[in-house]
Amino acid sequence: MICVSIGNVTFEQCLAELKGTDFAEIRLDTMTLSVNEVRAIFGRSKRLIATCRPSRVNDEKRKKLLSEAVSAGAAYVDIELRADESFRKDLIALARDRGCRVILSHHDFEKTPLRTDLEAIVNDGFQYGADIVKIACRVRSSADNARLLGLLDGGRPLIVLGLGPLGKITRIAAPLLGSPFTYACPAAGKETADGQIEVKTMRKILRSLKNV
Repeated sequence: MICVSIGNVTFEQCLAELKGTDFAEIRLDTMTLSVNEVRAIFGRSKRLIATCRPSRVNDEKRKKLLSEAVSAGAAYVDIELRADESFRKDLIALARDRGCRVILSHHDFEKTPLRTDLEAIVNDGFQYGADIVKIACRVRSSADNARLLGLLDGGRPLIVLGLGPLGKITRIAAPLLGSPFTYACPAAGKETADGQIEVKTMRKILRSLKNV
């Protein structure tokens, strides 16, 4: 399963991108949208993930945008695992009320931590109420890739992603090893994360591997 990550677009461009996919992540932190536009996007009959990272948007606005998306019909909401406790709990409670699944995500933009540290992060995510835990870490070696992919042996719904050029293999291998889905960009130049692969290329690779 491939989720197309859409960001850095206008409202109209977002709707155009959605015409070509039924499963997408909407990166609200990279877009300037009104409340009505958020509702219009997430009210469509699509499987959409509502994501709003903290780097560009303050907590109050992030909570408002994510709450509107969940209320409008988002299939998933992605919340930072280490977000403020009240922020996290309020959004999880709203998601539960609206039938929206919760992704708790952890990002490390510098390194891939030790296996024991990664396992502790995963355990925290499920203890906090995640339906899916997402781990995205900077990959600097093949050992980092192996460590991330090795987390999938636990049998729990877990997404692992290697950030950077060396981490691309995780985006291909993870869904074949048990991740619920992986992420891709709509086209070259439209990446929302370092190391994303174009969706057409990802589909071709995954089809080829499944036939091996």
